[in-house]
Amino acid sequence: MAILAPRVVLVRRETELDRVRATHATLASARFVLERRGIDLKEVEAAHHAFTEALRRVRAAIPPDWRQAVLMRGELERFVFGPEDIVLALGPDGLVANVAKYLDGQTVIGIDPAPGRNAGVLVRFRVAEAEEAIAEAAAGSLPLEPRTMAEARLDDGERLLALNEVFIGHRSHQSARYTLMANGARERQSSSGLIVATGTGATGWAASIQRATGRRLDLPPTAQRLGFLVREAWPGPATGADLVAGLLEEAPLTVTSEMDEGGTIFADGIETDRLAFGWGRRVTVAPAARRLNLAVPA
Repeated sequence: MAILAPRVVLVRRETELDRVRATHATLASARFVLERRGIDLKEVEAAHHAFTEALRRVRAAIPPDWRQAVLMRGELERFVFGPEDIVLALGPDGLVANVAKYLDGQTVIGIDPAPGRNAGVLVRFRVAEAEEAIAEAAAGSLPLEPRTMAEARLDDGERLLALNEVFIGHRSHQSARYTLMANGARERQSSSGLIVATGTGATGWAASIQRATGRRLDLPPTAQRLGFLVREAWPGPATGADLVAGLLEEAPLTVTSEMDEGGTIFADGIETDRLAFGWGRRVTVAPAARRLNLAVPA
């Protein structure tokens, strides 16, 4: 029986220039319209050309006799990953979070196409390091860092996975109303929603909330627990503002909705991939059984 060559799945996202082209009929018309508004496309075009070159170099680093697939971020939910796939995420840190929930144990190599523009928390490799990293991944010698993921599960079994955080709230600017239960405490709240963050997500949205509120969660990147942060809780006659932050050490966090059809749950900032969270529905959020196997430099 013939043995299939390894498969590398390269995931990318649109560049700003790609989005400009999608909005306007041609690049020339886009340049005409935007320059009349005082917007110069030179920097956008330069970034696009730099990314295109990075993409070419990374694809050239894949052995020519190996199988490979290139996906746009929007195609992830329709793609079937194989258990032995080596996944390359070429883009900003958020791209690793976008791909993580579609995987189950595959190695993910985050490659930074624009060092200095990205934080580099999850995209830990430079383009020049891609060839060696791919070879080590295939040989099973590439160091991996398991990252905890969060799972939001509704009372009917629907679920979402997140690498960074799960948001629970209202999809508009209305107040979110719900009852929150965490660590044996219970409180009815009206707020701008809440997030449940992983150690990976603690450097993102959760960090912004902590800076704004002065709250602190002990969530290092590889923590096997979650933390929660409530946004702008209102201490009204029937709602409290005491249970607004904490670590989930043992029991999951539970939220019961008191919202209309605007109640929503989404993961890692992708609002289109959401769970409806109408009145009376209950969701629990806990560490997921799945982990992200994130490749790290030796």
